[in-house]
Amino acid sequence: NVTCDFSANGYRLPTEAEWEYAAKGGQKSKGYKYAGSDYIDEVAWYGDNSENKTHPVVQKQPNDIGLYDISGNVWEWCWDWYSDSYYSNSPKDNPTGPSSGGDRVLRGGHWYNNAYYCRTAYRTYSHPTNRYYGNGFRILRTE
Repeated sequence: NVTCDFSANGYRLPTEAEWEYAAKGGQKSKGYKYAGSDYIDEVAWYGDNSENKTHPVVQKQPNDIGLYDISGNVWEWCWDWYSDSYYSNSPKDNPTGPSSGGDRVLRGGHWYNNAYYCRTAYRTYSHPTNRYYGNGFRILRTE
């Protein structure tokens, strides 16, 4: 259980650690490269199968805990500020990222990317005011 002080009205973005834990299937993880499979076409819309557009959710297989479209379709914003060195010294349990920064973490890859960027382990970042057609978000209910 993660305690965070960044929720508003019962909803918030996931931390990067929460996002990755969910993407990998939580305690039911089978260690797949993508969220729910080692075969990206089964679980993700990406550069080779998307026809250069986003797709409605729930058209591909879910991951091990029933979540859809975590790999591919759109990059998903996480709450954490980005740091390329944070995890080398972060708390082992429930890290919440650096306390400040200029860019936020994005995870999951999107419909234009090749498969490499859609792996559950891949991470990137962007300034939170940037608008981009390949970015989206998944929210958590905290109540």
